[in-house]
Amino acid sequence: MTVLDGNWRRPPPPAARGGGTEKWLLIALAVMIFLLSLAPLGRLVWTALAPQGQLDLSRLDRLLAQPRVVQATFNTLWLALGSTALALLLGTLAAVLVQLSDMRHKPAWVFVFILPLMIPPQVSALAWLQAWSPGSPLLNLIGISPAGSGRHPLYSAGGIILLLGLHNAPLVFLTVRAALRRIPADLLEAARAGGAGPWRLVFTIILPLARSALYAGGALSFVAAAGNFGIQAMLGIPARMPTLITLIYQRLNGSGPQALPDMAVLSLLMALITLSGLMIAGWLGQRLDVRVGGGKGAGQSLMPLGRWRLLSESLAWLLMLATLLLPLSALLVSSLTRGYGQPLNWHSLTIDNYLQALLHHQAIRQAFITSLGLSAGTALVLMVMALLLGYFLTWRRRPWMRFMQFSTELAYALPGIVIGIAAMLFFLPPLPWTTISLYGSVWVILAAYLANYLALVLRPALSGYAQLEPSLDEAARVCGAGFMARLRDIIGPLAAPAVAAGAIMVFLSAFNEIQISILLVSARVQTIGPMIIFLEEGGAPTLSAAVGCLMVLAVLLMMLLLSAARKRLPAGVLPWQP
Repeated sequence: MTVLDGNWRRPPPPAARGGGTEKWLLIALAVMIFLLSLAPLGRLVWTALAPQGQLDLSRLDRLLAQPRVVQATFNTLWLALGSTALALLLGTLAAVLVQLSDMRHKPAWVFVFILPLMIPPQVSALAWLQAWSPGSPLLNLIGISPAGSGRHPLYSAGGIILLLGLHNAPLVFLTVRAALRRIPADLLEAARAGGAGPWRLVFTIILPLARSALYAGGALSFVAAAGNFGIQAMLGIPARMPTLITLIYQRLNGSGPQALPDMAVLSLLMALITLSGLMIAGWLGQRLDVRVGGGKGAGQSLMPLGRWRLLSESLAWLLMLATLLLPLSALLVSSLTRGYGQPLNWHSLTIDNYLQALLHHQAIRQAFITSLGLSAGTALVLMVMALLLGYFLTWRRRPWMRFMQFSTELAYALPGIVIGIAAMLFFLPPLPWTTISLYGSVWVILAAYLANYLALVLRPALSGYAQLEPSLDEAARVCGAGFMARLRDIIGPLAAPAVAAGAIMVFLSAFNEIQISILLVSARVQTIGPMIIFLEEGGAPTLSAAVGCLMVLAVLLMMLLLSAARKRLPAGVLPWQP
């Protein structure tokens, strides 16, 4: 009880204190998610089905029956399935080797294995192209340059599948490794005591128990491959091998009233393919799921390599040398030469490409500044949104809030180019009651980033909230603290490490992003992601190599910064940490 003017009065119930603030913040979050995710996607569907304001399914039949669209659809499925098979093979082998064997120097190897997932795919494609071309400065330097002046071998279906598989193998690795950690160690030890050898252990116990993770990892790889614009554009367009994502990009410059509706239809077809892959994988995982419980999780020495350890470790590091270090080294060597194809020596060595990129080339410099500003702004806004949304989803959960979370996951699961087209269509008309159109401005890219990356920062935020004790918040409510005071003094400081880690991952992803911005950049606004493709198409390979090296350096610095702060972050937030 409290005393006010000499009268005893019962204090208001805890739920009432700050309830108005919580309600309005929740309404504001719901409105933002609707405007960022659901409304643009709704506009995309409406434009595809009713471009003239009336439903027109006959137009869909004519467009989808075009030979080029059919071929692009077939190529998209074939390339995604082929690269998924390669990613499953490499990612599963890596997960078994890291989680169950006694391989040495695992943290360093995992860091290098995860790195391709963080490097922009267009940079990886450029590195591979420059590493294995007849004019490769690195191969010329060591005297093993391939002969011939024909078409580059990577300009083919095999080249696209190879690079997509290598790029997405870390997705499978992360998923399968998490499943292997949950397999009881005593189950594997009992199998070993019964005489099961390493291969029998893997194929009869470990992989069957990890089937759900294999399906999930395969689905992630399939979706990522189907929506990977950087590799498909760098290799597929010169190879004259159209896919849905490159067909959308090429129709961006199309003229006529049907250009945007056609792009909307093709993007919906892409969304249908990716969501179908996720649904099929989820159905298979639930149908064939095998669960075990009890006991300590599998350790990291249940499958000792014995006399094969040196050979296994050598092959593992050789794979990293061939698939990552060699292409990146070629990219670095190319960036240090005056002209592409020149041998690296004291006469051709130069840093002019870096000076040009950082100081003299206005478009590149402005693209770096714009990307840094957009990435930082996206990370900061999503930090606040994830901090608030995580609180409501964890401690104040209501049935209808599941739809809010589903909306964020949907925007993240769809290919970035679908989100880009949705944002383009939504912001192309003038804003209501004004004559202002945001298309071609930095605000459209920011809105698309916010929609696409909210789930990426929300996931670690929910993980962080799950490790907190809600009684701290309840105690503060009982003591009369309002919501903003609790957020400032209790909730924020406790949840900040997980939210900050997610925000840094968003910064990394947005800084290197290309799928969204390739559709939304304009003469006024450029980002650094598409700049690699623009420079390569413009005949400046050494300058594009320098820009690619700068982007890789930025990724490495951010990953090392996160690794240095890992002790203050919740477990499992950093994908490359054990």
